[in-house]
Amino acid sequence: MKSAYELAMERLQKASPSLTLTEEQKKELADIDSKYRAKIAEKELFLKEQIGKAQAEGKSDDVESLQKQLASEIRRLQEQCEDKKQNLRSSFDK
Repeated sequence: MKSAYELAMERLQKASPSLTLTEEQKKELADIDSKYRAKIAEKELFLKEQIGKAQAEGKSDDVESLQKQLASEIRRLQEQCEDKKQNLRSSFDK
């Protein structure tokens, strides 16, 4: 007799079958991750340097603005990364 978990997993598998990726496909996804991690790190370095300068000059309004910009940039880059990976995954289905 199957457990409720096993039955739920069977239904989930029927509704949206899992995709088995080849090593090449995994490498392509990892490349996208790597590129976007580098872009995020670059933005963090630049903006944190700007934040440090603004703090040293006592410009609290600029600090807050730069911190918001940093959070926004990181979120935007993460979303772009996920979009690119999702587009790549959908091309694997074909």
